[in-house]
Parts: sequence; C-alpha cells; structure tokens
Amino acid sequence: APSGVFAPSAMPSAPALAVGAASVAAAAIMLAPGLNVPPVMMGVNLLLSCACYLMTSKMSMAMRDTFIKARLFGIDLNKPETKRDANGVLMRPYQGPIIPEAMGAIGGTAYLVSMFCFIPFAFYDVGSAGLAALPAAGAAPARSIWRGLDAGSGMAGQAADGFLLSKYLCGLLAICCMCFLGFADNVLDLRWRDKLWLPLTASLPLLMVYVVDGGGTVIVLPRAASRLLGLGSSVDIGAAYYAFMACLAIFCTNAINILAGVNGLEAGQSVVIAITIAINNCIQLFRWSEGPLHANNLFSLCLILPFLAVSLALLRLNWHPARIFVGDTYCYFAGMTFAVCGILGHNAKTVLLFFLPQIANFVYSLPQLFKVIPCPRHRMPGYDRNTDRLVVSTVEFDEAELRPLGRIVLFLCEHLRLALVRRPPPAHGSAHAAGTPAVSRPVVLSNLTIINLALYLLGPMHEARLTTTLLGVQAVCSCVALFIRYWLAGLLYDTVY
Repeated sequence: APSGVFAPSAMPSAPALAVGAASVAAAAIMLAPGLNVPPVMMGVNLLLSCACYLMTSKMSMAMRDTFIKARLFGIDLNKPETKRDANGVLMRPYQGPIIPEAMGAIGGTAYLVSMFCFIPFAFYDVGSAGLAALPAAGAAPARSIWRGLDAGSGMAGQAADGFLLSKYLCGLLAICCMCFLGFADNVLDLRWRDKLWLPLTASLPLLMVYVVDGGGTVIVLPRAASRLLGLGSSVDIGAAYYAFMACLAIFCTNAINILAGVNGLEAGQSVVIAITIAINNCIQLFRWSEGPLHANNLFSLCLILPFLAVSLALLRLNWHPARIFVGDTYCYFAGMTFAVCGILGHNAKTVLLFFLPQIANFVYSLPQLFKVIPCPRHRMPGYDRNTDRLVVSTVEFDEAELRPLGRIVLFLCEHLRLALVRRPPPAHGSAHAAGTPAVSRPVVLSNLTIINLALYLLGPMHEARLTTTLLGVQAVCSCVALFIRYWLAGLLYDTVY
C-alpha cells in the first residue's frame, strides 16, 4: 500500500491477536458448564456481540467521508506526512493525514441497538421451546432466568426479571446520555472544567436506580482496621457511598480521555479493562451458582461482551496507522459502560481496581491539571521524523514564576527522576522599574503523563510499539488487580464475596 495508507489485508498483529483471544474466551464462556448461565440468553448475547463487531467495522469505514464532510476530523500529527519546519516543529495550520474523528459515536450506536435487541431474550424465561409465554391467571409464577435472584430477593420470577429490566434500561439510558454528551464535546470542544461534570449528569439514572434497588452503603472493614477502630466488621457510610459512585462515574470517563494521544491507546486500554471485567464476572459466576451475586455478575457480563466487540472493531481501525479517531465520544461511552457494570453489577470497588494505570496517570498529571505546573493544550508525545519514533513532549516555563508548590513538584521531578528536566542557560530580562535586572530561570519539563514517562524511561519508540508497551502495562496491572481482589483480600478480610 502507498505510504500512510492502511492495507485492509495487513491488520496489525496486536489487534488481530486481541480479536482472536476474545473470540475464544467468549466461546469458552458459553460452553463452560461451571458458569451456570442460561445457554440461549448467552448464545444470543454472543451473536449480538459478533453483530456489533461487524456493524462497527463496516459502518465506521462507510461513514468516514460523511464525518470529514461535516468537518468532524483531525490531523494525525505524529506521522511522516505531517508538515513541519526545518527544526521539526509543527507548522500551523496543521497539514497532514486527515482522519475522521468522533467515530466512537458509530460504536456507541451499534452497542445500544444490540442491547435493545437483547431485551426479549434476557427478561423472559427461556424454555426448551424458546420464549415462554406469560403464565395464565392463577398459575404458579415462572422462576427467574437470573438463577436464584427471585429466591435471594423474595420476588417471584417475573417480578425479579422486571426489576432487573428497570436497572438494565437505566444503565442504557446513562450510556446513551454519555454518548450524546461526548459527541457534543467533540463538536463544541468544551473546556476541561466544563466537561468534568458531564459524567455526573449522565450518571444520575444509575444513582437513582441504585437507591431504589436498595443498594447497600455498607463497606466491610479489614480485620486490622476493625480492631483498631472498634467499629465491628462493617460500617454503613450512607451518603458517602453515593458520592463515591458519582466520583467513580466521573473518574472512569475522564481517566480514559486523559490517557490518550497515540493511535490505538484509548480503544486498547478499554479492551484490556473490558476483558478483565469479563474475567472477574466469570470467576464470580463460578463461585456463586445462584443468588444476587450470580445475577449481578451475569448482568455485568451481558453488558460488557458487546462493548468488548465494539471496542475490538474500533481498535482494529484506530491502530497505527489510524484510519479513524474514536474521539471523546468513545472515551465517555467506554467510561460510562464500565461505571454501569460496576455500579449496577455491585462491583464498583472491584472495577476501580482495574484502573490502576489510569489512577497512576491521573495522580502523575495532577500538577498540570491544576495548573501548579504550566499545562499546554495538548500533551501528546513529540515526533522525530528522522527516526520515525515518538519522543517526550515538553513544556517550557520560567521557574521564577512558579508558586512554592510548583517549585516543590519541579524539585521532586528533577531529583527523583520522575520526568525529564532540562535547564537551558539563563537569560536576563528587561530591567525592573527599580533598575534591577530580572533574571530568567528557564526550565524545560516533560509533560506529566505516563505516556511521556514511558518514553523518558525506555527511550524513543515507534508509535505502535509504544501503544503495545502501554497495553502490556495495563494487562499486568489487571493481573495484579485480580491478585489483590481474590488472594490479598483473603488475608485482610474474614470473608471475600
């Protein structure tokens, strides 16, 4: 294929392996007898997931020109074709490969359509003859398809199904709202302080349903903390738990958006997180064959598998060299889907464990996010066109203008080698009114993201290799999170649910 053009037959190895692994894992989910899941319902869910993958792949390519004509496109800056001056600095206006943006809207649409089509198969009892009819008047109510939720909740089978249906629809409503708000952000280019609160608006249906659901606000304390504080094995934190869930929705959506800037990273990290959530759901389904814990994890699994299919399709198209940009629409869609699985699946704290790299990136970025250190509009890596590799991007400022907290951050970054710090020769500024020359202390600091940190520690890398490295870190952190959830927790708590 010509330079910069992605040959359809040359699908990169990383997304190809991800698609294959996810397909095998999905088939294993349906066939494993120990999971104790309704085979027809899960079979339909897997078929709809395949439909999601195909629909997202085909429609994304078919709609590329439409998005570009609507001026929903961006320039892929870190490519050899992008115009630069003799020093390698990007020239404005940007000129380079034109890539349609906000294509996450296509994936979100495919996901919502499949989830709506899934409703009849999930919320009617499925017998050997297909969808069972409602029982006649006076007949005994059918048992819930959600394996013992009726016994655990005290509701009859169809009442339990109807109750879960209301949760399911509110979850889809929250995801739909987030897709709309994310698309609005792509179109309107909102400021960070404005977009920060968008997820809170979309999460209101989740929080209201959690209240009606009688969702617990009790947290289990570790044995040591229980003895030290004398509060017993658990404590009810009341409204603070709802505040935690609201913060979870805000964090999930913005965390993926912050950790972005190279081809394949947004969709790739979402694929890894979605696979980890699915693995956690399967572990719980093995551990609990019936009851609310079984139903909640089956509920989460049915939501995450079609999302995984959508994300794999977008990852294939967004992998280097990208043919589409997923945009803020996808980041918000992905984050809200994870929040729905965590909150309505009653696994909020566990889902947060799967965001370890995003938490690290958020903490590492705090000085720039809160303007303690100057923050440019874009913090994506730089590009060396001579080697076709990504390098750390930097911000230059005058140390004399930093506040005390900023100087402390700079000191720590320099002496603990947490970031690249260079000090060009000082320059003398213009004289003050009193006649004393103001001495400038210029500093060049790498932007505080773990993408730049990886380039600082490991050296310049090709874009595809950098994405693969970061996704490998995400996968390792997911294994660590599962280790904490099921082994380390057993050492700290009397009972691990």
